[in-house]
Amino acid sequence: MNERRPIKDADDGWLATEFRPAATRCVLSEEEFHRMISLERRRTERSHKPFLLVLLDMGDEVPANNGGGSLGKIRDVLSLATRETDAVGWYKKGLVVGAMFTEIELDEKKQLFSPILTRVSSALQDSLGFEQFSQLSISFHWFPEEWQTGQRRRPNTPVLYPDLEKRDEARKLFHTLKRTMDVLGSLAALLLASPIFVCVALAIKLTSKGPVLFRQERVGQYGVPFPLLKFRSMHCGNNNSQHKEYVWQLISGVAERKPCNGNGQAVYKLTSDPRITAVGAFLRRTSMDELPQFINVLKGEMSLVGPRPPLDYEVEKYALWHRRRVMEAKPGITGLWQVNGRNRITFDDMVRLDLVYARSWSPWLDLKILLRTPRAIVAGAH
Repeated sequence: MNERRPIKDADDGWLATEFRPAATRCVLSEEEFHRMISLERRRTERSHKPFLLVLLDMGDEVPANNGGGSLGKIRDVLSLATRETDAVGWYKKGLVVGAMFTEIELDEKKQLFSPILTRVSSALQDSLGFEQFSQLSISFHWFPEEWQTGQRRRPNTPVLYPDLEKRDEARKLFHTLKRTMDVLGSLAALLLASPIFVCVALAIKLTSKGPVLFRQERVGQYGVPFPLLKFRSMHCGNNNSQHKEYVWQLISGVAERKPCNGNGQAVYKLTSDPRITAVGAFLRRTSMDELPQFINVLKGEMSLVGPRPPLDYEVEKYALWHRRRVMEAKPGITGLWQVNGRNRITFDDMVRLDLVYARSWSPWLDLKILLRTPRAIVAGAH
């Protein structure tokens, strides 16, 4: 272990560290370092203390055996330029070294970037020399990221989620099977439901002004937005402030249940919404308003089974751990939430079900959920 003594740096306001000669500490393997990033994300979700991931890449250079070469020097320098609470390891073995600066206070985040950059750069220049240092690529990634919904790109940094990338790679065969199920299932549903499409379209057109289909921006996997399709169930030109306020209360855990269908049950949703048309109320009660989403599935924006895609103003109110529901699985038409209580459970419980699905997903689980969905729809319609 390195023996170290913390000292207060009057210039940058950060706790710098003075090292005495000692053996270089252990550097984590690629697998261990990726696991540490995942654990640190979970820790930040609880503590709300951000962390900084610094990646140093020498391109195609492969260090010599036993940790030699430029990256070996970088690895050793980082192990001396970080605190005991930080972590150093291979982000990509033999190519990219990473360092995590953890347990950073929120009010110090903006002030710390420059001191950390100066500290790491100075140590690397002293060890590598100008020529080798000039070839070095350094990137900085803060967690949590500042999400900006509505942009046509993912608002988060993929390098902060190496565990999810490896998980998806391990499930590659299953993902191919899932996509095959989505394509065949959505094609079959669109074909079989075509008479219903015609009847619903006529009912909407004859009873209210406006288009048959309603396009609504939703947040898809990794935070990438897409236009979700539904049969229009509301009057045109309505105000969504009431729904927005209730959704924010629901996410905050202070929303009240609303009476539903006069059957004595109460649900977490607006049940007397003046925006909804008479035909729209029937479509929503029977879930027929969601039939056009099979087109979203066919396009690859959604899956048959997965978490329901949220609205952008929902994501604005998400706690950090809530974001995982849009990170870890593609949104779906039905899912564990729909067949396990639906609107009768709290928002936090819904998110937990989505995370259980993401962790335990398999084609067989999808099949079970699909088979249970018709019964859930019938139960919700009464």
